[in-house]
Amino acid sequence: MTSLGDLRVIDAATLFAGPSAAMMLGDFGADVVKIEHPRRGDPSRGHGASVDGVGLWWKTLSRNKRSAAVDLSRAEGQEILRRLVERSDVLIENFRPGTLERWNLAPEDLLELNPRLIVARMTGFGQFGPMSKRPGFGTLAEAMSGFAAMTGEPDGPPTLPPLALADGIAGLAMSYAIMVALRAREQTGRGQVIDMAIIEPILGLLGPQMSAYKALGVVPERTGNRSSSNAPRNTYRTRDGRWLAISTSAQPIAERVVTLVGRADLVEQPWFASGQGRVRHVDELDEAVASWIAERDAAEVIARFEEVQAAIAPIYDVTDLAEDPQYAALETFVEVPDEELGSVTMQNVLFRMSDTPGEIRWPGRALGRDTDEVLGELDYSGETIAALREDGVIA
Repeated sequence: MTSLGDLRVIDAATLFAGPSAAMMLGDFGADVVKIEHPRRGDPSRGHGASVDGVGLWWKTLSRNKRSAAVDLSRAEGQEILRRLVERSDVLIENFRPGTLERWNLAPEDLLELNPRLIVARMTGFGQFGPMSKRPGFGTLAEAMSGFAAMTGEPDGPPTLPPLALADGIAGLAMSYAIMVALRAREQTGRGQVIDMAIIEPILGLLGPQMSAYKALGVVPERTGNRSSSNAPRNTYRTRDGRWLAISTSAQPIAERVVTLVGRADLVEQPWFASGQGRVRHVDELDEAVASWIAERDAAEVIARFEEVQAAIAPIYDVTDLAEDPQYAALETFVEVPDEELGSVTMQNVLFRMSDTPGEIRWPGRALGRDTDEVLGELDYSGETIAALREDGVIA
């Protein structure tokens, strides 16, 4: 049994945010039909590492999706989408505002075809406002949200993440929004339109920066690996050259750490009783922790921290991930059979459920791999499918 096995989702979005939301729904059983341009495909096919020209990012991002290559700018392609909409629960799209309307596929028209449809619209800046028509990507959201301004070393430049962070956050948020809309549909019998701007969900992860600014005039500054909320919190190098990270978000943990490193006297200081107080003395705390760790090998440091139940973790790269026993126990990475590459190793579904677990049924497919099957389900004849392919409407 799967949680979402009775849902059909049309993924007409490109790159990362919208397709990530569709991937998460597909992981738990939704029938996801990925619509791609018949000649260009989704640009994410060309992102990141590849094997024999086959993109590995694509294999994860489009897992559990059927690929139908349809040119939505053509009238015949628009008719295909209408037929799909009539038989689907969710449409995810990320065209610039006005594009669907120009193609006679406006949400209100689609909802006339299927009043129970959820139209999930993912754009950089939302459907209205002075920037709504601009092209928008996650990088711009990371810049405009304040994330880049507070990331990096104090004397260094603002720092962007080396991954699609804002897109991933927006994808998670959109999958949640879709489930909320589906729940509302159970109560009302009606679908609705979701308008999500990629610049917004990332703000929720940055804490109360606007609250603090409005109430206190606080503008966050770059603190490197330190935290503006508690200390000590940093990365520290061991005698054998490993880097370790520690966190002292909880007061008892902070007390255990400084006691372990031989500075129990600091616990008695009045300023030590709060995270903000410790931040004001971060140099002294970091020096105590860093010097203690620098005199020991990583294995000893980790063991000593674990003895006193203090929070510590090694800084991993992918080679460490591949060998870690905790990830192995959780089956965080799985090897999935693939029609093009034989098999692909990728991250498993995001969480485990006792009764309705998710599953990776197949990785991202070749362009147009399922076009004939999808159109056949829409009552297109073999002759019509062949004619559409000859005319370049499908692939």
